[in-house]
Amino acid sequence: QVQLEESRGGLVQAGGSLRLSCEVSGGSFSILTAAWFRQVPGKEREFVGARSQFTGMTSYSDSVKGRFTIPTDNAKNTFFLQINSLKPEDTAVYYCAARRSFIITFEKADYDYWGQGTQVTVSS
Repeated sequence: QVQLEESRGGLVQAGGSLRLSCEVSGGSFSILTAAWFRQVPGKEREFVGARSQFTGMTSYSDSVKGRFTIPTDNAKNTFFLQINSLKPEDTAVYYCAARRSFIITFEKADYDYWGQGTQVTVSS
């Protein structure tokens, strides 16, 4: 059974950077699409970005494009969310997710595995 273990988030000032990690265990990392979503109270969980491990392709939401990236460490079965130029509106609980396909989708229902979520708070 694939499990995802997220690192802790934190409190960061606007304009700062933060890196979240998500370690994958119990399955083959290479066949997965690795993704990040985020959620604020009262709103739907929204797609942030994803990387197909097989093709290397990435996709990001318009709100984070150019600021967020998803690097990986294949030797450690870990992927990351590198967040730069943080804004107060980036405050949310961030979730890593993975699906048993190399095709990237934006729909949370398409993802098979989820991390526990971690709070990121950006102060202005």
